[in-house]
Amino acid sequence: MILIGDAKEKLKELETESIQSVITSPPYWGLRDYGHDEQIGREETPDQYIENMVKIFDEVFRVLKKDGTLWLNIGDSYSSIRNEKIGLKKKDLVGIPWMLAFALRINGWYLRQDIIWAKTNPMPESVRDRCTKSHEYVFMLTKSEKYYYNHDAIREPRTSVGGNHQFGGKKYNDPNNPIYGSIQSVYESDGKRNKRDVWSITTQPFKDAHFAVMPELLVEPCLLAGSKPNDTILDPFAGSGTVGVVAKKHNRNFIGIELNPDYAKIANDRINETLF
Repeated sequence: MILIGDAKEKLKELETESIQSVITSPPYWGLRDYGHDEQIGREETPDQYIENMVKIFDEVFRVLKKDGTLWLNIGDSYSSIRNEKIGLKKKDLVGIPWMLAFALRINGWYLRQDIIWAKTNPMPESVRDRCTKSHEYVFMLTKSEKYYYNHDAIREPRTSVGGNHQFGGKKYNDPNNPIYGSIQSVYESDGKRNKRDVWSITTQPFKDAHFAVMPELLVEPCLLAGSKPNDTILDPFAGSGTVGVVAKKHNRNFIGIELNPDYAKIANDRINETLF
């Protein structure tokens, strides 16, 4: 189901510790206008944005199960003005992702990992004084020190086979290698390895009105690692409903929250059209 309204208020309607995993991509600061007076991301300063986000994720913390995970996709932006009061110069990279990650950590979340979403088809930029931006962050945060995480569900094919893995000039399968004992189980006989923290994924276009769409391939490993079939997944910024689509494909329950009724309809339509 998708609840229509402000995320902070709608989250209060959910039961405490009723959600196994939260997968979400909130509006980024200063980049988009989603056509609603109460939208997140149009605050005057980064600090105001972070303050609002922390309040929302306080409620997320409450509804998340003790062994639950939060997968937070967030991008950065550049300052277009000079504002000495908040320490920004024109053209500064603001640092929103890490500002938010650190604020959530201070507020009680465990900051477990920064995953890099490397976009294989990034938006072209006309800049000539820096590189084209082609990545975003997915932060994995947890409510507790120990939590549910199914690493087997997202193991990936290894890039080399047999005894070709090298470290310090010695093969991984060489008992004389000082790290042999600690890593011999990493490269198992099925040809797979533990998933690494740089995910190369193509951006996914969407023909309807929503500005930004999380690729299903970005959502899928988060969902598979962080939940089991019949668990409930939450996206407090549901947008066009990608998390709900992936949840349905993998037999998870889904709750979305969306401020804009038009986007909520788009999300509902996409999820209803999705086959198991």
